[in-house]
Amino acid sequence: MDTKEQEILCQVMELFMRYGIKSVTMDDVARNLGMSKKTLYKYVTDKRDLVKKVMMMGRQEDVRVISEVMSKNLNAIDENFEISKFVVEKVKNIHPSIFYDLEKYYSDAWKVFEEHKQEFIYDCVYQNLEKGMKEGLYRNDLNASIISKLYVSKMDDIWDTQLFPPGEYRFDKVYMEMFRYHIRGIASDKGIEYLIEKVKKEKSNL
Repeated sequence: MDTKEQEILCQVMELFMRYGIKSVTMDDVARNLGMSKKTLYKYVTDKRDLVKKVMMMGRQEDVRVISEVMSKNLNAIDENFEISKFVVEKVKNIHPSIFYDLEKYYSDAWKVFEEHKQEFIYDCVYQNLEKGMKEGLYRNDLNASIISKLYVSKMDDIWDTQLFPPGEYRFDKVYMEMFRYHIRGIASDKGIEYLIEKVKKEKSNL
């Protein structure tokens, strides 16, 4: 991917985040990019291709940032907190129709998102659980495979607009409640003590 294409996809992602996917036309995209549709079509074949490429770029960004966090040798709880901050920042202003639009109208792009969850996100959760058990911060009787699958499946609930109507709930708030629920459920007594102190420090730094 060359620099120009990456720049285009970044701007399109911002458009989708703000207005949703289905409501943004290729004319809207070209106008916001300040280019003709003819120039735009040098980079993508059609809107389906555009949406898929935006999703693939988003996946690459997730992998890059989360992998960087996991390479810092933080303890399992600190690692989880750092990743959660990145996720919250990413989803706090997301348009509520995005995931509905993806699943209903853009199956190729939805497949990219689903594979990302089932493979990369699953592996990250699994590795974090294994690390936390070794550190004594998580309960030593956890089934990492089952909990990782449960965590991934719960992500679908976060984006469910029938379960969490956008007028009443924000994605970032729902995610953080799920995150707290997850950490409290897996933490050992030692982990709970560390978590309480961690939360106090986080609040004092706000």
